[in-house]
Amino acid sequence: MEKLMLSEIIQAVRGSYGYPADVEVKDISTDTRTITEGSLFIALKGANFDGHDFAAQAMEAGAVAVVTERPVDGARCLIVDSTSQALLDAASYYRSRFDIPLVGITGSVGKTTTKEMIWSVMSKGFKTLKTEANHNNEVGMPKTLLELDSTHQAAVIEMGMNHKGEISRMSTSCKPTVCVITNIGVSHIENLGSQEGILKAKMEILDGASADAPLILSRDDRILSKVQVYGDRKIWYYSVSKKDSDVYASDIAADSKGISFTIHYAREKLPARINCLGEHNVKNALAAFCVGAALGMDNADIIAGLADFRPEGMRQNIIEENGVTYILDCYNAAPDSMKASLSVLGQVSVRGRRIAVLGDMLELGKGSTRYHRTVGEYVKNSKTDILLCFGKNSNYYIEGACDKGFDRANTAHFDSREELAEHLKGILKEGDAVLFKGSRGMKLEEVYEAIKQA
Repeated sequence: MEKLMLSEIIQAVRGSYGYPADVEVKDISTDTRTITEGSLFIALKGANFDGHDFAAQAMEAGAVAVVTERPVDGARCLIVDSTSQALLDAASYYRSRFDIPLVGITGSVGKTTTKEMIWSVMSKGFKTLKTEANHNNEVGMPKTLLELDSTHQAAVIEMGMNHKGEISRMSTSCKPTVCVITNIGVSHIENLGSQEGILKAKMEILDGASADAPLILSRDDRILSKVQVYGDRKIWYYSVSKKDSDVYASDIAADSKGISFTIHYAREKLPARINCLGEHNVKNALAAFCVGAALGMDNADIIAGLADFRPEGMRQNIIEENGVTYILDCYNAAPDSMKASLSVLGQVSVRGRRIAVLGDMLELGKGSTRYHRTVGEYVKNSKTDILLCFGKNSNYYIEGACDKGFDRANTAHFDSREELAEHLKGILKEGDAVLFKGSRGMKLEEVYEAIKQA
């Protein structure tokens, strides 16, 4: 973060401050462990914590002031109505100092992988800031904006949500110049009621965008393909099948390491390759291509950026150890992403068996049982040989698969990760491939770690 005057921040957050304000703020923090001389501390509140309890401690650590919702003894308080909104407002003011392209991205699934692909593409033409890790909420997003400095030429910002209004507030703060929505699934449907409600929440990404900021959407998504906008905003549609889209793919061919395909754009045919598996990742690559094209980048640079992308962490990260191929995709789960990961399991080269280790999908509301059964039905139609499940709803994967003819003898359900790990240790053979897929709360990566340490 580049230096700001406290007086600027007071005006941006519409706060009340009874002390001299002609002092420099070197950084903005919500964690007293990161406070240094010249910091501004914002006292956020959560279900299990209250930053106001640490306001005096922040002052002792060197903070110039603390942003609070009430006076706190021992602290110079900049008082606001909402400290969470103050963080967004401060980041919004700071972002407005940088006249750069900013790509905002949201969607039910795939947004982090797509963000990484977009960053890989944009980095071929710009020094680009990106959302790191899971900093895609109303705390992490503004903190990312505050990392901008004069060397950055662009940014790509991911926005997640659980409830309506969240993306609107983040979009208003980050002011995207290009907007991307990957798809409309059923994640968080228990909070938003329906896929139409999810669409409305995702479309809030336009709330902070200019009237002519392009909107990039998948024509392969049933709901997004019907989106209409008004005014001068251009919609860029991409597809793996519909040739009347702005950008589409053909000649899709997978091998054990990745996928080659042809990108069709503006009457050109562009050979492309990504070093990951799954048709859904071709869609993600097309979204990234649209971003590069919308920003006026050279086609060759866009293609090179796609080729540079590598999955990492717990998102479809493919690891080979002791003759076994592991696919780690333990960060999040919804029906669409479960099917996508099962398709990746079907594409990896094996000399043995394909084993799907599936955990519960969370936050699916009243339709949870049905969604788990549907994924189980897909297991039967995939190349999966063995289905192992963990979680209270994961039995429905087995029921759905067996209802469609999957051999129940090749299924098992476990009540603990420890039992699941022990079972896997006993059956794994050289040449097998194992997919770990479930919602973040299922912590299936711990099963992989237990196996690795054996």
